[in-house]
Amino acid sequence: MRQTYAPRSMLCALALIALPVAGCSKPAPPPADNAPAVAGDPIASRPVMVGTEGPSLPACSSVSRVKDGGTDVYWAPGETRAVKAKLAGGAPVSLCEATDDDAWFGVVFIAPGTDKDMCGVGKPVPAAREYQGPCRWGWIRGGTVRLGA
Repeated sequence: MRQTYAPRSMLCALALIALPVAGCSKPAPPPADNAPAVAGDPIASRPVMVGTEGPSLPACSSVSRVKDGGTDVYWAPGETRAVKAKLAGGAPVSLCEATDDDAWFGVVFIAPGTDKDMCGVGKPVPAAREYQGPCRWGWIRGGTVRLGA
């Protein structure tokens, strides 16, 4: 019984053809902070801005608490297809910005077991900018927090 093998040059050519196709695959969606997606990937993501009140005030305006019952955190205002995180009632959040109608708040919050002073939003920043961490960020519905609590 005689076995037939493809020439080495043909195998190399096939490998070179397949290589560009492998590089074009869709990138993985960003990981959720601490909650699974509930209805698919988010359509939009909008980072929370800090320092919107000017360079003489704290980067985020107030520390508030999530109302009893908790709340979901989303990737962008109005984007409810995927939950980014879940916050328990009483959890502290720093309110950094709001939509024009106050229906959504951009917040920064700590991960469990993290020091609240690590977020760095209680100090002024020279100019408004996207929050870069190290704490978590996202968007919550306006009626889900006790302001300044």
